[in-house]
Amino acid sequence: MESYEPERLTPVQLAAMRRSLTSGRGALTRRSLLRASGMGALAVGGMATLGACGIPPAKRADAGLASDDHSAKEKVLNFSNWTEYMDVSEDEKSRPTLEAFTERTGIRVKYTEDINDNVEFFGKIKPQLAAGQNTGRDLICVTDWLAARIIRLGWAQKLDASNLPHAFANVSAQFRTPDWDPGRAYSYPWTGIPTVIAYNVKATGGRKVDSVTQLLDDPKLKGRVSFLSEMRDSIGMTLLDQGKDPGKFTDADFDGAIGRLQKAVDKKQIRRFTGNDYTADLSKGDIAACVGWAGDVIQLQADNPDIRFAIPAAGYITSSDNLLVPAQARHKTNAEKLIDYYYEPPVAAQLAAYINYVCPVDGVREELAKIDESMASNTLILPDKEMAAKSRSFRSLSTEEETAYEEKFAKLIGA
Repeated sequence: MESYEPERLTPVQLAAMRRSLTSGRGALTRRSLLRASGMGALAVGGMATLGACGIPPAKRADAGLASDDHSAKEKVLNFSNWTEYMDVSEDEKSRPTLEAFTERTGIRVKYTEDINDNVEFFGKIKPQLAAGQNTGRDLICVTDWLAARIIRLGWAQKLDASNLPHAFANVSAQFRTPDWDPGRAYSYPWTGIPTVIAYNVKATGGRKVDSVTQLLDDPKLKGRVSFLSEMRDSIGMTLLDQGKDPGKFTDADFDGAIGRLQKAVDKKQIRRFTGNDYTADLSKGDIAACVGWAGDVIQLQADNPDIRFAIPAAGYITSSDNLLVPAQARHKTNAEKLIDYYYEPPVAAQLAAYINYVCPVDGVREELAKIDESMASNTLILPDKEMAAKSRSFRSLSTEEETAYEEKFAKLIGA
């Protein structure tokens, strides 16, 4: 059995988690964008609990193996997801795509919106996973950093590719090979979450803002720029601007990004580091330009025609939410059939039209246009080839890196 050392959080990491849950992605509703983006935060609800008892969390040698699959005899599926992350009918009494799945397959889906943030949810399922027991869930949807840890600990079942022909063929290239699950052996993305540059064209005097360099150096923007208090987003975007790959960066690269941002702080180019509260200032024009989340931009544009976004030539950061089958799930094949179903373009289009996040399914544009042409042309929902090619993911971090990087970032932002 391979053992892991306890992943206790430092005070800085705890502070980072609190920032995310109170003002960052963790504080946002499903309609405004996503939640906490890492920080080793799962240790609060899960790994640290074991560590605090003096029992190092261990990777179970058999944990990722399928339990007896009862799918053939039990036409049911227990699916845990975030709120407002599934299409509903106009009268809000049904879930059209789920009902169509049941009509086609005979599999009844017990759909539960019981994920409010990654840390809290992991705290619910950790005891069963650690004990090698069924969590009562056949399919879960968690953010990439938590998906990576669940897979690493052997608490996710390896998927059967023969049950996933649409998923295997249609997953978009930008989501196909994350460093934590190359080839998508254990997971498939539900949605993508881009980090972009947002600006108020009235506040910029009609000028376009389309690079981190502009944000950090343009004297006309001095004191009216904000970055995010989520380390992966702000550092990742800065690394890209410096010609570094967020998926492969070194300690020296990270320090270089910190130094670049520190200079902008020192000369008061950056007004502040924010969670989702930047949206009000951006809409009013108090913030002229910022690093922000695409989901916010879509919503702000609906009320304010002056809000624009740009994808830097250097690239942008994308994170994702992902579907996994927990270890010892009772209905693995049923879960795989549901995953594959949502990778059929007509179904994926119906889901994307409702939730308005980046759709990870190729071939969906034509189907989405039948529902809403404006959505089909919105690159924040369906990135074109040029935009998709610029997407980059922040690499997985070791516990030691997480601690060191969060300490440096906290010092930068004054947290």
